Amino acid sequence: MAEYTILFGVALLLDIIITFRASRLWTRYSHYFPFCCSYPVTHNVPIEVVPEGEENENDDEKQSLVMEEGEAKTDKNNDEQSNARYSLLLRNYLIVYLLATFSDWLQGAYVYALYDAYDYPQHLIAVLFVAGFGSSMVFGSFVGGMADWGGRRRFVVIFSMIYAASCLTKHFRNFHVLMLGRLLGGIATSLLFSVFEAWLIRAHANAKVMDKLSSSFSTTGFGNSVIAILAGLVSNKAASHGKLRPWDASLDTKEGMFFVDGYLNPFDIALLALICCGICATFLWEENYGESGGKENAENSPKWYDGLKRAYKTTIRNRDILLCGLVSSLFEGSMYIFVFMWTPAMQNLAKKEEGLGEDDSVELPYGLIFSTFMVCCMTGSSLFSIVAERMKGEALAVVVFAVSSVAMSLVIVSSNSNVTFIAMNIFEICVGMYFPVMGTMKGMIVPEDQRAAIYNLYRIPLNFIVVSSLLAHLTATQGFVAVTIMLVTATFLQLALARRRLNVSSLADVATQLSSDDDSSHIE
Repeated sequence: MAEYTILFGVALLLDIIITFRASRLWTRYSHYFPFCCSYPVTHNVPIEVVPEGEENENDDEKQSLVMEEGEAKTDKNNDEQSNARYSLLLRNYLIVYLLATFSDWLQGAYVYALYDAYDYPQHLIAVLFVAGFGSSMVFGSFVGGMADWGGRRRFVVIFSMIYAASCLTKHFRNFHVLMLGRLLGGIATSLLFSVFEAWLIRAHANAKVMDKLSSSFSTTGFGNSVIAILAGLVSNKAASHGKLRPWDASLDTKEGMFFVDGYLNPFDIALLALICCGICATFLWEENYGESGGKENAENSPKWYDGLKRAYKTTIRNRDILLCGLVSSLFEGSMYIFVFMWTPAMQNLAKKEEGLGEDDSVELPYGLIFSTFMVCCMTGSSLFSIVAERMKGEALAVVVFAVSSVAMSLVIVSSNSNVTFIAMNIFEICVGMYFPVMGTMKGMIVPEDQRAAIYNLYRIPLNFIVVSSLLAHLTATQGFVAVTIMLVTATFLQLALARRRLNVSSLADVATQLSSDDDSSHIE
């Protein structure tokens, strides 16, 4: 069996090193690590001594120096104001966003366990899961467009209400009520992965800090990984507090309709987090729209499907937007399949190494494995901050997808649990880098007035991939083969996108593209 504890320690140490290198502390203490950095050479310039009685009569030069000093002070003041606006924006965003993701992470590990505890057979549980992804694919596709003209902050509050209602439905041991909860959860998930990001990008444009967008996505990804670990610990503790039971203690477990405690405790904590999320968004966020949002009069008010219709036309007509959507759907689809498949894959390897049969059970430290994955995601987010200073986002994305493809190929061919687990963690590092890379690219490529609508349009093929994989009943090996194929395809599509965006013709030219300060937003 794999040395999970040792590998977790290695992953944690690597994360600490890379996070330190990406932080502001590095600039303060980097002189202690001369082998890791280079310094500009400081030459000792001799001081010119002016003989007594000799004066510089060049008044114009003196005046020029004074003006330059004044301009430098003005630039410094502008930078300080810009940094203050950015810090406030990022703080307010993270408070709301991390509450939302905290609620989502709390629920993830216990949805299946709760349905199983309600004694539903596996085929009905599969129906509930498919309904959730199907809801996200169908309803979420036009809800995002409504957010562009209805207001992104308003729809974040609506997200909180919808997801909170989904949490409440989990208390009912009734298939139809649980189905309603899955439908609501699918809509909420679409809003979580579109409206929040759309608000963030627009807020950066309004605050005139678009140059810090990549840093924001990196910080957000890192924070999301920390929150995932925290949510795992909290939900594990909460779920073990009490046993799932009917509200009416006189009823038998099979007779009860409304249940409390046990696996429902994480959902109740998520409900509180969502209430806080909606309240914080109301008071901390300013409303923002797509460019045409909030301007329509009563006669020209948009229909509910107009956002989706316009987003579809824009995506089909603009090859960059189309390629970006295909790439994100393929990578995120592979990510979901990985989530479904890593457990049976590691179980099968453990059984082979211990000489057990297929029907035998094996115990794995799932909490430790999940924590290792999340630490690697944090590492990827920090690594992005470092590499993004040297490479264009489009070129970096090609590397991320290529490395992911190699890692998943290694999972397929490996028969050693240590090697397989290391390959999986390399993939998780790529996942950590993917979100800030893709967030930055979408911020530049997707037009502002249709941002939320197009983001939800991107989720249609993603949800189709997930639903198809659930209905296909893939084995672990088949699942990872599908993941590898999707990642290789995403790599070539991203290469095509990078060539278009960077105006180069070869892979070598893409790889040598360095970052510059001329990246501009697609806010129009």
